[in-house]
Amino acid sequence: MPDDRISETFLVGVERGTRRPDGTFVFSPYDLSPLEVDGVRWAFLAEDARPLTPDLLRGIDGLYHYSAPVTEASLEGVDRLVLLARHGVGLDFVDLGACTSRGIGVTITPQGTTRPMASAAVALVLACSHRLRERDRSLHEGDWGPNRFVPQGIGLTDRTLGVIGYGRIGREIVRLLAPWEMHVLVTQRTPVAEAGVRHVPLETLLADSDVVVVACPLTDETRGLLDARRLGLMKPTAVLVNVARGAIVDQRALVEALREGRLAGAGLDVVDPEPLPLGDPLLELANVVGAPHSLGYTDELVRGCVESACTALLSAAAGRVPADLANPAVVDNPIFNEKLSRFAARRGGQP
Repeated sequence: MPDDRISETFLVGVERGTRRPDGTFVFSPYDLSPLEVDGVRWAFLAEDARPLTPDLLRGIDGLYHYSAPVTEASLEGVDRLVLLARHGVGLDFVDLGACTSRGIGVTITPQGTTRPMASAAVALVLACSHRLRERDRSLHEGDWGPNRFVPQGIGLTDRTLGVIGYGRIGREIVRLLAPWEMHVLVTQRTPVAEAGVRHVPLETLLADSDVVVVACPLTDETRGLLDARRLGLMKPTAVLVNVARGAIVDQRALVEALREGRLAGAGLDVVDPEPLPLGDPLLELANVVGAPHSLGYTDELVRGCVESACTALLSAAAGRVPADLANPAVVDNPIFNEKLSRFAARRGGQP
């Protein structure tokens, strides 16, 4: 990538982790062709550094970001970058404060992730309810005897669903599960007033729910949120589903609760750490069903994330404030506005 001088071309660096060994984009058949317009050029970063380094970021205007950590040190001396466009909605590996102070907007792609991730959560709820892991094992082992009915599944109708984190994904989970006529409890930082949903303290939600779904972001406040004490509040017949981040749950405590019958099961799309070592005790449990942080990755999710991230980058290239800013305070930063004004001037417009 070129140096920090502002050029006539808006240069987009694409995180190297999205590049296959053969040089193609990992999310094909969706590609970065939307960025192939006059005044915009993109290229993969020179290496897959984790965290990203200033040398990789200094010469670009926009970053198509996937999973490499971006720390305060990553941005040292990075004066040109105006937008970090996330492929996804998780922000736990991006220093949002450092981006804001340096006049770097950070966008997310909720249009791409909301429905697929809510669907993934519902898939895990149903898998746990119907004991899919145990039934699948019986099928593959040819067990057609009475043991194939053990353990018994649980019906969801008139049971209680607890959702930790009632944002876009949490709301969509509740909407998709509406046909099962469950009682809905939610807990989040800001209480909600919504028909059919009751906001309660976390401890009440854990004690009263038959199914608990974790859908909150990983922050300093939510890291280790479901520790041994809080998991101990759950019913022994309850199941835990996590589609957020593995570190929100104390995994050692979860394994012990599942192993000792203090929880009926768990549906996990995320674990801690990732990747999970093959010998981890979590993998030995028959009452755990899940995926390696991939259950939501449908064509719908990939298409939505790629298109939304590209749209955000093109907006910045035209000198416009992009939609879905995760750090809206950046619009009050004169550094950010100065960068956008330069790009707008190239196009003969206003930011």
